[in-house]
Amino acid sequence: MSLGLVIFAHGSSIPSANQAVEEVARATAEAGGLPVETAFLDPIRPTLDDAVTKLVDGGATRVLVIPYFLTLGLHLQRDLPVIVERISRRHADVEIRVTPPLDGHAALVRILLDRTAEALKDWPQ
Repeated sequence: MSLGLVIFAHGSSIPSANQAVEEVARATAEAGGLPVETAFLDPIRPTLDDAVTKLVDGGATRVLVIPYFLTLGLHLQRDLPVIVERISRRHADVEIRVTPPLDGHAALVRILLDRTAEALKDWPQ
């Protein structure tokens, strides 16, 4: 059973914001040795449907959607389940699961402390 990952983000009208998510997806693919696609909320492309279809066309039989969202907000509670259900009907032979958002992961504390240390380097003592 082949696994593919989708990094699912809100998306932005600012191209550099979407490119940053794409860079995270590329780094995740390299580090994890798995196929990884990027997806955004419709109408920004690629959509989750586009990403899942690409992974399935590449041989994935299991798809793990990783929300690139900090908290479990409205889009993850309301929109994502509906989108995943629709895609699951189209790809009935593919198991699609969704991970929790980033909130609550132990690495977030380390990231916040790292950002604090970086910012304080330039401040006089």
